[in-house]
Amino acid sequence: MSTPVVASPPVPLKKRSGPATHNYSKERKVGEGTYAVVYLGHQVTTGREIAIKEIKTGIFKDGLDMSALREVKYLQELRHPNVIELVDVFSTPHNLNLVLELLPCDLEVLIKDKEVVFTMGDIKSWMLMTLRGIHHCHRNFILHRDLKPNNLLIAPDGQLKIADFGLARALGNPNEDLSSNVVTRWYRAPELLFGAKHYTGAIDMWSIGIIFAELMLRVPYLPGKDDVDQLDVTFKALGTPTEQIWPNVSSLPMYNALTVYAQPSRQELRNRFSAATEKALDLMIMLTQLDPSRRCDSTRALLHDFFTELPRPTEPRDLPKKSIKKEEPDAKRRKI
Repeated sequence: MSTPVVASPPVPLKKRSGPATHNYSKERKVGEGTYAVVYLGHQVTTGREIAIKEIKTGIFKDGLDMSALREVKYLQELRHPNVIELVDVFSTPHNLNLVLELLPCDLEVLIKDKEVVFTMGDIKSWMLMTLRGIHHCHRNFILHRDLKPNNLLIAPDGQLKIADFGLARALGNPNEDLSSNVVTRWYRAPELLFGAKHYTGAIDMWSIGIIFAELMLRVPYLPGKDDVDQLDVTFKALGTPTEQIWPNVSSLPMYNALTVYAQPSRQELRNRFSAATEKALDLMIMLTQLDPSRRCDSTRALLHDFFTELPRPTEPRDLPKKSIKKEEPDAKRRKI
């Protein structure tokens, strides 16, 4: 996850037996949360720039949060050009350290930078890379559960990579209850807003649909103020789900006393997304179906005609870069 840059002096690594600790330098703290601190540094033997996510183990009763173990496990399994690379893992007496490839920018920074101009070819390229990355996750039975623009990081060569697997979860027993309190609110699928305990990769596809809308609008598409408002904002934009369009929706825990909004017409969506082609609208509609069983999966999305119509997707190396200016911290959005 991208975080505001905070200058701090170099931090020496705690000594322990084994070579891994001494192979990396932590030179600048770039962010800190409740459970982790992120540093920029170098791999000593090669000079490669890296990021080190230092997870605090001492604050947990059993030594280490399960989400940290999952993040390590999934990143070790998910080797793909559009998933962030886990370079190494090492431990010290009080921390678990994830050594990650350094990705200096994220998609949120580009969306908010009004000096950066997007073309439909650029949006197409970012969408393709996101879908390829999530396709790889889903075919390995892993849900990301927190896709949003600032978890889509950009490498110096323009490749987009999915990052921050702290909320990721393997799809195992279909009868197992899962938490509905996942995914940053603005990108949370309606089944999660309704408190569903059983869900599929369709929750990630919804998030990608909302990111697609945000890339075209250059502002967040469904920015709810809180969980209750998120329901209202979502259904005001896309219509209130009924049993006719989403069978058994009324049986979900949080489905009650909803304001009824009509589904938007095709013309309303054209007006809302004036730069979108008909095929772009088709794909966005498929990704944001209220009924998760009707939402398209990553395979169908990757094969959509939107990606073969002109203009062709921009080559990653030719994609827009952030303008050279001081980045403004945006802590409010990052903590949603």
